[in-house]
Amino acid sequence: MMSLQKPAVAYTAHAANAPIGVAKGYKPGRVAWVHDPQVTDWNGTAATVTESWFNHINQTEATKMMQWAVTGYADKLTPSEAWTAIFQNFNGGPGYQAGEKIFIKVNLTTSNSDACANANYDWLLPPLSGCGGVTWASVGNSPQLIRALLDQLVNVVGVAQSNITIGDSTGLWPNELYNMLQPTFPNVRYMDARGTLGRTKATRSTTRLYWSAPSGELTGTNPDYLLQAVVDAKYMINFSILKSHERNGITVAAKNHYGSLSGGNDDVRKPTTANYYNIHLRLPLETASGAWAQRASMGQYRPLVDLNGHQAMGGKTVLYLVDAIYGGKGWASAPSKWSLAPFNNNWPASLFLSMDEVAIDSVGFDFLSQQWADPVLNAEGVQDYLHEMALANNPPSGTFYDPEGDGTRLASQGVHEHWNNATNKQYTRNLGTGNGIELRYITGPQQPTPTPVPPTNTPLPTATPVPPTNTPLPTATPVLPTNTPLPTAT
Repeated sequence: MMSLQKPAVAYTAHAANAPIGVAKGYKPGRVAWVHDPQVTDWNGTAATVTESWFNHINQTEATKMMQWAVTGYADKLTPSEAWTAIFQNFNGGPGYQAGEKIFIKVNLTTSNSDACANANYDWLLPPLSGCGGVTWASVGNSPQLIRALLDQLVNVVGVAQSNITIGDSTGLWPNELYNMLQPTFPNVRYMDARGTLGRTKATRSTTRLYWSAPSGELTGTNPDYLLQAVVDAKYMINFSILKSHERNGITVAAKNHYGSLSGGNDDVRKPTTANYYNIHLRLPLETASGAWAQRASMGQYRPLVDLNGHQAMGGKTVLYLVDAIYGGKGWASAPSKWSLAPFNNNWPASLFLSMDEVAIDSVGFDFLSQQWADPVLNAEGVQDYLHEMALANNPPSGTFYDPEGDGTRLASQGVHEHWNNATNKQYTRNLGTGNGIELRYITGPQQPTPTPVPPTNTPLPTATPVPPTNTPLPTATPVLPTNTPLPTAT
């Protein structure tokens, strides 16, 4: 798989606390950030399955994290009250109704080839072969957090297991993950590219996704269609992983949907599948021949806006979750401990939750820029899709984003801004200076009086640019996460 990085391009740092777009959600622009260092005891190395990251996550702590995220986001004391508020806000009135279906999009990139598992669905990782650069240390969606989410939906919201589909149309549910979920929730539909041995095979619907690309760029390409599981669902939950990415700089909620177009192994549609629109060629750090010449710049058409803005995709998404128990570098998710406070040379041990996709990806960008500046800060265009999504009704590129092909232009998809600095991590709603993002830091059950975010008595600067550099980044030497003094853990 690709490991080369596009050389860094110097650019003027974007201003802090300068929100654009329209905040979304029950608590507009809020991103709940749960931090629980007790959730994992992994040492970061794994040569066998028993040493792997997913066998070192505490289910009790993961369950608490999910509860804290839901209640902390909604400012409710119980999960039931929180879910009611979330669904009622999303629906503009009624809450969840019995019989309504939910599709949960997870990221199965570390099993994204049929060769990643044998006929019995055993994961073929080193010393076995078949799954590219993936190892037992390559992190993914934590089965413990998935189980915690399913528990909330089934036992709190009241969703029938058979009305829940969870998966990724380009990946597989290997036994090592599937067997941690299916015995507890046997009637949930576990969708993947193969669809045997109890899994549900991904299939495409007849509902079109129209790319708003410049004239001529789509000539000779096959049309794209949404997944049947997406079309059948009343609601979607986008459950991504906090990762950097060789081609896109970051991969959080928006890029999670690159696994939402394929009809599985019998009807393959991956980003570069022949005869389809190659959506990799407009990624800002793409190195392949034929890539868009201005891909590293701002103000460009970004397919991610269409993919996430479609009424049957983002229009159905009630909640965005980002698994940041470990975080990973690159598509193969190589983890490393974070020096950034409050992690202090430990795992992030975090879960992010929001009803605003642009806000949660913006927060993801700010965190990832401190841990993996290379590749996150290698080109200004890495954050271009956030601007295009936030201003989709009048984007800098001038694109008429219309993923349904009905002549109706997309509205703003959410709010984007950068925090004031990597120490205090404050956005305009934290500071009381604007209608942008609010980052709610949560370390325990919801209390009647919420905890300030982050817990600090340090005076808050308001003008520090993000990212913290105006100079080209070296291509071979690792870039330090930050030059800002780090506070002690609280």
